[in-house]
Amino acid sequence: MEEVAEGLWLLADHEEQKGEIGKAIKCLEAICQSTVSFLPIIEVKTRLRIASLLLKHTHNVSQAKSHLERSHLLLKTVPSFFDLKCKAFSLLSQCYHLVGAISSQKNILTRALDLIALAPPAADQLELKLWACNFYSQLANALIIEGDYQSSISVLERGQISATELGFPELQMFFVISTLHVHLMQWEDDSVIASAVSRCDQAWASIHPDKRSQCIGLFFYNELLHVFYCLRICDYKNAAQHIDRLDASMKNELQQMQELKEEFEAVNQSLARSDLHPRDRMALSEKQSQLQERLRTAGGRGQSTSAYSESVKQSWGERLELAPFPMNGEWLPRNAVNALVDLMVATLGRPKGLFKECSKRIESGMLIVQEELMKLGITENSKEVDLQHSAIWMAGVYLMLLMQFLENKVALELTRSEFVEAQEALVQMRKWFMRFPTILQACESIIEMLRGQYAHSVGCYSEAAFHYIEAAKLTESKSMRAISQVYAAISYICIGDADSSSLALDLIGPIYRTMDSFVGVREKTCILFTYGLLLMKQHDLQEARSRLARGLQLTHMHLGNLQLVAQYLTILGSLALALHDTVQAKEILRSALTLAKKLYDIPTQIWVLSVLTAMYQELGERGHEMENAEYHQKKMGDLQKKLADAYSSIHHIELVDKVKVEITQYNDLDTKHISTSPPLRTNLDIPESIGLSTPAPNASASRLVDLDKDTRRRSRRKY
Repeated sequence: MEEVAEGLWLLADHEEQKGEIGKAIKCLEAICQSTVSFLPIIEVKTRLRIASLLLKHTHNVSQAKSHLERSHLLLKTVPSFFDLKCKAFSLLSQCYHLVGAISSQKNILTRALDLIALAPPAADQLELKLWACNFYSQLANALIIEGDYQSSISVLERGQISATELGFPELQMFFVISTLHVHLMQWEDDSVIASAVSRCDQAWASIHPDKRSQCIGLFFYNELLHVFYCLRICDYKNAAQHIDRLDASMKNELQQMQELKEEFEAVNQSLARSDLHPRDRMALSEKQSQLQERLRTAGGRGQSTSAYSESVKQSWGERLELAPFPMNGEWLPRNAVNALVDLMVATLGRPKGLFKECSKRIESGMLIVQEELMKLGITENSKEVDLQHSAIWMAGVYLMLLMQFLENKVALELTRSEFVEAQEALVQMRKWFMRFPTILQACESIIEMLRGQYAHSVGCYSEAAFHYIEAAKLTESKSMRAISQVYAAISYICIGDADSSSLALDLIGPIYRTMDSFVGVREKTCILFTYGLLLMKQHDLQEARSRLARGLQLTHMHLGNLQLVAQYLTILGSLALALHDTVQAKEILRSALTLAKKLYDIPTQIWVLSVLTAMYQELGERGHEMENAEYHQKKMGDLQKKLADAYSSIHHIELVDKVKVEITQYNDLDTKHISTSPPLRTNLDIPESIGLSTPAPNASASRLVDLDKDTRRRSRRKY
């Protein structure tokens, strides 16, 4: 009967290679369902093979779990076959993870590690340690899902010890970078995280350059985590360097893949010729097989040593593996990583005013995401309850990416005063959130903040303050809460009455006293900006100038957000004018106008022009005054048209209305292991994602700040 089983195994392999997964499974099921008994070990191997196919090609996790649990029971009666036992443990752990049974997963992994600990001295130590690395990796992930970060780090450190004993630098790098990932999610001590980043750099440098080029998955994982770290500490210069490396590598990968596909198609066309000589046909067939294998393994397979490079071949085409068999560790699929690279390019380029490239990357990334969502069966009418449980995790990854792209699009369109386009992107965000409220729960506060940003941009300051306060209530992030309150304070300042100014002071005072406690300078620059505005309202001009100058210096040195720089310059130019320093005022305001033009930021241009016109009027420079007034009037007309289009849109009222998004909670959807999983919990920390906008300078919305009552100089100010 053993020969029969081997024949069916070969037939199943043949069907799988043809892509006939259903037929392959039927071949294997014939062994399990046979009325003639096979040896237990044959049944175990068959059931493991069936489970592997089901997990790899279908969402039928429950059936895979049944086969694995049966295999596990059979293996208990067999004293040897260590490798099969480990494979059963590993696959069963994956099943429990997919169905959200984290407690069962931890239990099975603990038993697997006990099996390794009790292995006889004669056992293959290489095999033991490789399987130990597999189990440590899965156990660390399970602990992360439960929020037990410290235990996860301890487990990863034990895995690193095993990898060190094996002498495989790539495997050591896998555990070192995974440890950094956990630290980034937890973020308790800046020095600890900086040390973890340094260890990653050392581990990557320890890998031979020839092998590094094969570790594509590790490369992307390492570079992206470095980007997240740099963005979090506002080190945008180094972030840009990492993003450039990622982008170049991604483009190179795509180019190589395209060339392989074109060569493969050319060979296929040649083979289709009927007059081909048999010898040429044989040579082309061999080349076809070689190209097919190269396409299948494109993406970089990190072969550490010959000791385990001959292990079972996997299909790596759509995967970016982090470590070889038996790890089979993947952080994100290739297309998710490509989309993430596009997102990072857009994220870093938008504050610099690189709108053309950002728009292209947003469009490219959203197309990738939408195609992947379609593969998961998610269309415009899908809801959370329609998802297969095993598809929730990957759906969450792509849905979160989609929301990040839309968030950047809203910010980009508002920066260049394209209010209708911003409306459309924000409405899309709301619709996705309403259909997937559990998976996208973390986006609720972001949507409220963006509603506030839109409302503020079109002059609805009371509504803007409402949405900013709601955003602060909805988030658990200290940074997000502070930024929301800062923006609410600016909206209150723009309302202009005494009560609103008092509310602004109540918001900004406590945050100002704690601004040095934030990581990086993103929050501090916004706080100093707003505090400077309040000091201006209180006519404390010298102190306002000091705070704003400090904020401008930090923004220029660390953030590179041109819109915020332009607004800082405009206020400082106004202050210089109020303090009778017209030479400096003129220089500062011209710089602000140049930046505002580069950003197509019409409101800021109008703001600067109004101050310049007032300055030229005071200096008696009639020609410059008329020139500025004319350009000011033209820009006012442009803005009024854009505002009219925004106000007449069917989406305007629903976005600015002081009503939260109403959602339906799906209590039967268990997404705990999705909402806390590493890819979704990583704080991308989009720099100045909302930006400090300023009120629309129309007759009903503009607010005058009296900078010098004695000389009765009044200028339009936009906050």
